[in-house]
Amino acid sequence: MQTPLVDNFPSDRLRRRDVKTLLLSALGGALEFYDFVVFVFFAIPLSHLFFPPDTAPWLAQLQVFGIFAAGYLARPLGGIVMAHYGDKLGRKRMFTLSVFLMAVPTLAIGLLPVYAQIGMLAPLLLLLLRVVQGIAVGGEVPGAWVFVAEHVPAQRIGFACASLTSGLTVGILIGSLVAAAINSRMTPAEVLDHGWRLPFLAGGVFGFFAVWLRRWLSETPVFEAMHARKELASGLPLRQVFERHLPGVLLSMLVTWMLTAAIVVLILMTPSLVQSAFHVVPARAFLGNSVASFALALGCLFYGWLADRIGYARALLSGAIGLLVCGYALYFDLQAGAAHFVALYALAGFAVGVVGVVPALMVVAFPPAVRFSGLSFSYNIAYALFGGLTPPLIGLLLKRFGVLAPAHYVAFTAAIGIAVAYAQLRRRHA
Repeated sequence: MQTPLVDNFPSDRLRRRDVKTLLLSALGGALEFYDFVVFVFFAIPLSHLFFPPDTAPWLAQLQVFGIFAAGYLARPLGGIVMAHYGDKLGRKRMFTLSVFLMAVPTLAIGLLPVYAQIGMLAPLLLLLLRVVQGIAVGGEVPGAWVFVAEHVPAQRIGFACASLTSGLTVGILIGSLVAAAINSRMTPAEVLDHGWRLPFLAGGVFGFFAVWLRRWLSETPVFEAMHARKELASGLPLRQVFERHLPGVLLSMLVTWMLTAAIVVLILMTPSLVQSAFHVVPARAFLGNSVASFALALGCLFYGWLADRIGYARALLSGAIGLLVCGYALYFDLQAGAAHFVALYALAGFAVGVVGVVPALMVVAFPPAVRFSGLSFSYNIAYALFGGLTPPLIGLLLKRFGVLAPAHYVAFTAAIGIAVAYAQLRRRHA
């Protein structure tokens, strides 16, 4: 069942101020998400620098993926707290706070001493800063979806949420391009010496710029209308979610599982996996990832547009099937020698664009008074559980099931997306 966002939009067309809101929100989200994901693009040098030199390479990389995962495990804390105040005090305030909380630890990571300088304190500080990043992004992503969805007509929710998701994926593209540039222009020794610091220092600057950008945004019409009519949630919004909206929670967590596998495995982890498991050189790995990330940004916009025209469930069904097929195509090609790696990675990236449908499904699953809390809790708990465990899980599955393990995992979660879409369509026609 789709819950209307607001009842006083004069038309279903995007207005000029809506377009401005989408552009500013997407740009700010891109800069913040770059800060969060650039960590994984430098997992290999970080594994050498922040752990004892006699650590086995596979174990050091698994430990770095574990620290990366800690950011996901911390997301529910930031998401629940910021969502509570977002439902009580307004969406815009939390939308600005989250990006500030991301900028500070990203800059600090770029300044951290390494294991050779301070011993075991180095990975512990890295872990702490990663947790702060997770708290920040836990409020940012669901808050951003609610913010843009409540600024546009109900008939454009799919495209609005997808445009924000596309902006977030542009952050991945920026990270991939930065990683590609550093790996192509610096020797491995230079990357280990100082090159790895550059993307984090730049990320801190990006984050503070994003804070400045959000000064130009206004509160959502939906929240202002609820505030004027005294319809804001009383008590704990999250308690109302548990009491009245558990089906929306379940739906949101299942589609988030598919989203995490698509993004974490195919976009974030694959550049490192193709180097370690398939011996693709770093420059080619990050070239492929840059092309795939650009295709992902386009794919999000396409699926958001499609969702507004054929319905969220049908768009999810077609996209999940495409994700399953393209994930296997990419990894079978890698197993066969990676002759078509860049082209198939681009195709897989576009297929991952089905994640652009996910936020619209979650936004309309909750009424406005508890929307931020319901979406944030569901999304962040699922991402902490599934996204946080995915990197170490993939590492273990690779040792047990071989190089196709990532594709098997993505296919399994795509099947979950297909099942959710089918259930939604059956309920609609019941």
